Amino acid sequence: MSIFDEIKADPMNKAYTEKGWDPIFNAPKTAKIVIIGQAPGSKVQNSGIMWNDESGNRLREWLGVSKEEFYDSGDIGVIPMDFYYPGKAKSGDMLPRKGISEKWHPALLKQMVDRQLTILVGSYAQHYYLHLKSSAKTTDTIRNYEEYWPKYFPIVHPSPRNNIWLARNPWYEKDVVPALQKRVRDILGPQKTTD
Repeated sequence: MSIFDEIKADPMNKAYTEKGWDPIFNAPKTAKIVIIGQAPGSKVQNSGIMWNDESGNRLREWLGVSKEEFYDSGDIGVIPMDFYYPGKAKSGDMLPRKGISEKWHPALLKQMVDRQLTILVGSYAQHYYLHLKSSAKTTDTIRNYEEYWPKYFPIVHPSPRNNIWLARNPWYEKDVVPALQKRVRDILGPQKTTD
């Protein structure tokens, strides 16, 4: 049984499987870069295509990769902290369920033997993977991104909800995004152009 089928069969995911929902992730064995985010949004869950929304467009821009490179190259893996849309909260979406990443991420990461960089999108993934204190501020984590090299690169979530944060922190797009793009290109090589 594949990991995809095992996740669908997990009793923790029974309610989602009964709805006909598939887990949203992509873990190609050839991945050199892995992106770990929070959980799929409703649009992504409905389409079945990860980062298939405004946030995804901005993420690809920040990475400096095309849609083809992101989806079809086999160089980029995507694992959310929870594989299913968690539902709406008062502000934004609900948090990923506890226990999902602990149970499934090790097996998914293990099969991506060529990975050279893990990009941590948002505070939830950053606290989990960087073992941050609960009091750690996302802005400080991202500002000090070089502390986590070469294994990790923490970035802010590209959601339009963070437009105010981006406006207040112009250093992010001035300094952090170019460093991220360079790191991505150093790993993936020059972007292939299509005729």
